[in-house]
Amino acid sequence: MPAETPAWLQRGQRHVWRPYCQMKTAPALLAVARTDGARLILEDGRELIDGIASWWTACHGYNHPHIRAAVLAQLERAPHVMFGGLAHEPAYRLAERLATLLPGDLDHVFFAESGSVSVEIAMKMAVQYWINRGVSGRSRFVAFRGGYHGDTLATMTVCDPEEGMHSLFAGVMPGQHIADLPVDAASEGALDMLLGEHGGEIAAILVEPRVQGAGGMLFHGDEVLHRLRTLADRHGVLLIFDEIFVGFGRTGDLFACSGSGVTPDIVTLSKALTGGTLPLSAAIASAKVFDAFWSDDPGAALMHGPTYMANPLACAAANASLDLFETTDWRGDIRRIEAGLTEGLAACRNAPGVVDLRVRGAIGVVEFERPVDAGTLCARFVDEGVWIRPMGKVVYLTPPFIVTDGELECLTGAVTRVIA
Repeated sequence: MPAETPAWLQRGQRHVWRPYCQMKTAPALLAVARTDGARLILEDGRELIDGIASWWTACHGYNHPHIRAAVLAQLERAPHVMFGGLAHEPAYRLAERLATLLPGDLDHVFFAESGSVSVEIAMKMAVQYWINRGVSGRSRFVAFRGGYHGDTLATMTVCDPEEGMHSLFAGVMPGQHIADLPVDAASEGALDMLLGEHGGEIAAILVEPRVQGAGGMLFHGDEVLHRLRTLADRHGVLLIFDEIFVGFGRTGDLFACSGSGVTPDIVTLSKALTGGTLPLSAAIASAKVFDAFWSDDPGAALMHGPTYMANPLACAAANASLDLFETTDWRGDIRRIEAGLTEGLAACRNAPGVVDLRVRGAIGVVEFERPVDAGTLCARFVDEGVWIRPMGKVVYLTPPFIVTDGELECLTGAVTRVIA
């Protein structure tokens, strides 16, 4: 290891199991000392502009003073209390605000800690919805090629089995129906036929609206969501939107369901919910879904309760993040970033191996014909002074909304130079 490697990393590296990597061959880590705005400040003094906002979470940038102050104030009052049988103001205020911001009657908020768990909760809600209504056999889901919904066991079954990361676990859990998104008449007809043939066993349709994130940053139009709503209603199944990636402004609307005019029966939120400060997620159900659980029968209750659900610190951070969405010109920032990504990445279109360049909101994607060497590219990006972590066939940018024009030019310039 280099001499400048901090002692804590030298001592602890043999004990920490890292995500998404082969530990035996994994490259050396970059030790982060602190964060500020859109930047990671390393232990060795280097600064990297973060082009992916810590897996899309830090929408307002790092260490935002308003969020930090809210968390510190809550820390003095109560860092955590169990949510079973007790209540606290940050969670109840947050639930009310989310219900007000979301469209339709998405009014019932069930909190958890991680996005993957919130999707599992949404799936559990959908299955038990039918059980509580006295309908048996509806325990499977329709999901889509290119989709990704998490790494826990149930969510792995609704990820793309070919393009995703979970092919090793095929057969461990019951299989689901993986279809093509209804992007045209032919694919809509095929999905209509699938639902007609298997509707009696399907609890819900599950989709990432507008952008399929970790499956390849694949874009689709709002007409796809309208078709899914129509098909779900026609065949009497629930519709779940996984907005863990696109929620909170990433595509230009606060929520894709609001901007598209399509209201799902359940929506899941996480990632940018707390502005990238603390883990928190939510599965938010419509009145129709919630009413199936409203009963004098204790057995009809949703028997689920993560230990740290509705953590007061996380809820305080989320409320502070919503304050910023109410008081800042974040929509203007998204338009500015979209323009900067479009202009700054334009030269990549003719780079070797590139098959597509696409931008939507604060998401810029350069797609290659084949999977990229993520490790090599990541190291070269670090040499350029930026933190960008490619995946699969894509090099992508999802910067914090507060990224300056100069920082955005550094990000797009680094991508252009490295892939050229």
